[in-house]
Amino acid sequence: MDNQKHLFSLDPDIHYLNCGYKGPLLKSAEQAAIRALVRERNPASIVPEDFFSGAREVKVRFAELVNCDPMQVALIPSSSYGFATALGNISCDPGQHAIVLEDEFPSGYFSLKTWCDKNHAALKIVGPDKGGATQGESWNKNILDSITSETAVVLMSSVHWMNGLKFDLESIGQKCKTVGAIFIVDGTQSTGAAEMDVKRFKIDALVCAGYKWLFGPYGLGISYFGHAFDGGEPLEESWLNRTNSQDFGNLTKYDHEYTEDSGRYNVGEMSNFILLPMLNEALKQINEWTVHGIENYCQQLTAPLYEYLRKREVEVEEEKYLSHHLFALKLPGDIDADHLKKNLEANRISVSNRGEQLRVSVNVFNTEKDIEKLIQVLESSRLK
Repeated sequence: MDNQKHLFSLDPDIHYLNCGYKGPLLKSAEQAAIRALVRERNPASIVPEDFFSGAREVKVRFAELVNCDPMQVALIPSSSYGFATALGNISCDPGQHAIVLEDEFPSGYFSLKTWCDKNHAALKIVGPDKGGATQGESWNKNILDSITSETAVVLMSSVHWMNGLKFDLESIGQKCKTVGAIFIVDGTQSTGAAEMDVKRFKIDALVCAGYKWLFGPYGLGISYFGHAFDGGEPLEESWLNRTNSQDFGNLTKYDHEYTEDSGRYNVGEMSNFILLPMLNEALKQINEWTVHGIENYCQQLTAPLYEYLRKREVEVEEEKYLSHHLFALKLPGDIDADHLKKNLEANRISVSNRGEQLRVSVNVFNTEKDIEKLIQVLESSRLK
């Protein structure tokens, strides 16, 4: 794949290595938003079918991205909404526990902690072995070893949001299936930039905020709910989620049946006439690029950075546990952190500080010059 920066409206003077913070809008999504805003001037042009058609199209595109039936996709306003929906439909037997990752993103941690408190279940926090140069192998092993017949639910990110460490979702999903645990995955920091296959990974619920790697707007997310959630209870009783909702003339002939499989879990006002067209354009473009193409582009783009770090004798994570789109730099010991921060700002390089590391996140809009500039800044920040 060639560089795709021409499809975005990024400031040419900024090296935006921060897609994990927020993805930029595509020009096509921006135009879709403008058209939607203009349309809002005259709501007479919005017909009843429009309350449903946009959502259907988005669900089809997301289903293609994660390999599921569009009927199992629901629109959500945030990842915390998706977690609450899933956890609200999971029961717990006495003596069972739940598993979460060490330093998991707060929305996932708090959602599961609340569920544990309500169900009098223990919360097990699983991390890597301490003191190792790399974390991938031990962390994945510790997760698998922690999943037992007493595990009710595992809630975890597909890659770690702080450092991009890749987890073996296929093995973890299989272990959950074997012991009967529900497997909930926060796909926010990888879906759209790395492989996500809910069937092969045996994921019961996949929850994604839309504003990062899906290039969507803030305030609209998307989720998959597998058959473990068939017949469950939604967080709210939206009229749009009933089987007679498209018959606007008979809405007070109250139909207690919900619409398609996971449609019951749609957020109220899921027809959002401005945000949905934006997310739809983004998903359309991602599927055209293909996730495989995006992954390859990011891998080739960041190869010089890893080569630089290895030359500086910085320990790099094993390839099988390494995300190519998002990673944390373990800085060489002779780099002055304060000087580095000033140099990054002076050279208009946008990255994120996560813990004691520098998180870099790239996508198809980044260029070789972005990586070259980052390497130059790292080198110029060394202690003399």
